[in-house]
Amino acid sequence: MRTVTAADANRQFSSVLREVSQGETFTVVSRGRPVATIAPASADHAQRSAAKARLLVRLRAQGRTGARDWSRNELYE
Repeated sequence: MRTVTAADANRQFSSVLREVSQGETFTVVSRGRPVATIAPASADHAQRSAAKARLLVRLRAQGRTGARDWSRNELYE
């Protein structure tokens, strides 16, 4: 993972994107503090899919709460 200032990322955005497309990950810092991460989309997709799977497992395991005394049509009226 490489670090780049926000100003440099702005000035060299096309080269940063080129390197990201080749697998490099950048942390963008502003005033010495990390503010963003630029990473290849495929890596992000894998993380999102894993997070979604964990969430669905947790939601299926937890019990339902509250009474459901309304219909779907009533919800959208």
